[in-house]
Amino acid sequence: MTQILVQSLSGLASAASLFLVAAGLTVIFGVTRIVNFAHGSLYMLGAYIAYSLVTWLPRGHFPFWGGVLAAALAVGLIGVVVEVLVLRRIYKAPELFQLLATFGVVLVVQDVALAVWGAQDLLGPRAPGLRGAVDVMGERFPLYDLVLIAIGGAILLLLWLLFQRSRFGVLVRAATADREMLGALGVNQRRLFTGVFFLGSALAGLAGALQLPRESVNLHMDMAIISEAFVVVVVGGLGSLPGAALAALLIGQMQAFGIVLFPRITLVLVFLVMAVVLVLRPYGLMGRANAAAIVLPPEPPLRALSPKGRAVALAALLLAIALPPFLGDYALVVLSELAIAVLFAASLHFIMGPGGMASFGHAAYFGAGAYAAALLVKHFAAPMELGLLAAPFAAGLLGLVFGWFCVRLSGVYAAMLTLAFAQIAWSTAFQWVEVTGGDNGILGVWPSAWAVPKLAYAYLSLALCLGGALLLRRAIFAPLGYAMRAQRDSPLRAEAIGIDAFRVRWLAFAIAAGFAGLAGAVFAFGKGSVFPTAMAIPRSVDALLMVLLGGVQTVMGPLIGALAYTGLHEQLLRVTQFWRAALGAIIIGLVLFFPRGLAGMGPRA
Repeated sequence: MTQILVQSLSGLASAASLFLVAAGLTVIFGVTRIVNFAHGSLYMLGAYIAYSLVTWLPRGHFPFWGGVLAAALAVGLIGVVVEVLVLRRIYKAPELFQLLATFGVVLVVQDVALAVWGAQDLLGPRAPGLRGAVDVMGERFPLYDLVLIAIGGAILLLLWLLFQRSRFGVLVRAATADREMLGALGVNQRRLFTGVFFLGSALAGLAGALQLPRESVNLHMDMAIISEAFVVVVVGGLGSLPGAALAALLIGQMQAFGIVLFPRITLVLVFLVMAVVLVLRPYGLMGRANAAAIVLPPEPPLRALSPKGRAVALAALLLAIALPPFLGDYALVVLSELAIAVLFAASLHFIMGPGGMASFGHAAYFGAGAYAAALLVKHFAAPMELGLLAAPFAAGLLGLVFGWFCVRLSGVYAAMLTLAFAQIAWSTAFQWVEVTGGDNGILGVWPSAWAVPKLAYAYLSLALCLGGALLLRRAIFAPLGYAMRAQRDSPLRAEAIGIDAFRVRWLAFAIAAGFAGLAGAVFAFGKGSVFPTAMAIPRSVDALLMVLLGGVQTVMGPLIGALAYTGLHEQLLRVTQFWRAALGAIIIGLVLFFPRGLAGMGPRA
């Protein structure tokens, strides 16, 4: 009984921290409809700024808590700067492009933190007067965690009073319910959005500052917290503050008891909870259907390439065929990676553009193909050719299983369910050590003897990846592609003329997964090994960035976006240690000035 009580209190402390982060995220989304990927960066800045203030000020109660509050206010002002300079200019842009802009902010903030505070972990001081533990029925429990629980409850009460008893709260609730009507009534939406962004950012900064006595401050805090915060917000229901509180409580308790009862699945437990909730309640515990929309840009009628466009495409293809013999080994490896990126991006674009389905977990199928090929080589001594054949079938089968659930949802909820399934797949690869090797991966995944030379493998990569991308392009112009666009643009009309929207979306999802798996297998044989990072969140983000940079509205977008993103990453990595900031600034600039993507700058094709 005592152990249960202590674990429950530990879960409440975690829930309080999660709620502070998730509350800011859900308030921002509820009003502005922005899926703010940079919220984790604001949390990280809160911890760093609090560290600087608390260690600079003299020791004592007032300096410590004053530093924590000052850090929260400073982060709130930073959030205002981001809103005014970046997000205010793209409120009318599709939500996925807003997501892309906030990811650019993430990259910039990471390198700013690296330049100011360095790469090492920073250990902050304990809270004055709260360094000990209290006796709870014979068990010792940290006193600071009890205070954190009280702070979480107090913030929840203050937010409830703010939203229920103040004019600002009335405007926020009205904007959450109907933003357009609020503007029609003469309310200054810009000022309201800025105020909401300040509040949400300050809450994130406060959450980060309060972690100072509990954990080290480091450059990985942003990604670690943002995934859990998204889980809390989605499980609770997008835009619902009570839902965020309830979900934080649920997730906190699941984490506290899960590490005792189910230690093998601790890494993915929160995503399992999210998957179950979304399957049973598609809009979260307290969410509404209209809060889920991710607005994909409408794709114009597709046209075949003009004669000039065909000439350019043919010249590029001939150059890709003729160039490899004149390249060195390193350049040939880069060429193979570019081809893999093109197919990976094209497979995601297949469901995002024509299909209208956003995916935050496409790396699951890339990694499934890589592991399928690697396991055949390791356990059955299969040749490379068999591995390349099996990979798309294995990934496609996984896409059929996951897609059966994902394509039934829409908007952010569908995208987050893809992320949940991807994290489940990643956890399986990471923790099933007997089969996958866990974090040590699978080594010795070498190509057949004829493909060992870098030149031969470069040509193999070009043939498989560019061939796969061309097949996907051809499918877009086939009856399946037209059916995909029909169910995306007008589901009711599509159903009326006999198109089974669910079956079309499900089939498209599985096809995209299969081609992503082929890209993963080519990647595995090119590297000679496979690790769980092949299906981790950053790889899914890479694919999303490629598609959005290239342009969702164009068929050539994934090719151009993959080449641009991979080339920029490669060159910036060699030029400067602050390549993330440079890449983030470029991404933000593209979103602000070229919202149709790089391919959209020219004639549509």
